[in-house]
Amino acid sequence: MDSEQHVNTQIIETLNQVQEATLTGNVIKASGVGKALQSISQSSAIAVQDATDNLRNINTMATTAMGVALSQMLATGQTDPYADILKEVNTLVQHSTTNFTTVGAGASQVLEEFSKGL
Repeated sequence: MDSEQHVNTQIIETLNQVQEATLTGNVIKASGVGKALQSISQSSAIAVQDATDNLRNINTMATTAMGVALSQMLATGQTDPYADILKEVNTLVQHSTTNFTTVGAGASQVLEEFSKGL
């Protein structure tokens, strides 16, 4: 048997990289950053889901209120105060839509800003 043994250079390189990462703490840093990014992504997704639920709920209430106001207009033949109610309901829907857009854009921006800092 040959007294000289050769070790594959890929194995040596892998061991050197593992040693360097372990000694410098890069493994911990990368792991922490990955966990933070995952947490921020999940939080952003939950915020958008909540805003979606809110928008859906507001639209359901608005549709119901509009239906009641319109049925009262038809039953009484009067537009007051039902026209004002319809106007307020439409404003509520518009504000809810704006809120949804703001939450979505904000969540996206938070995630983008965090990713830039990596």
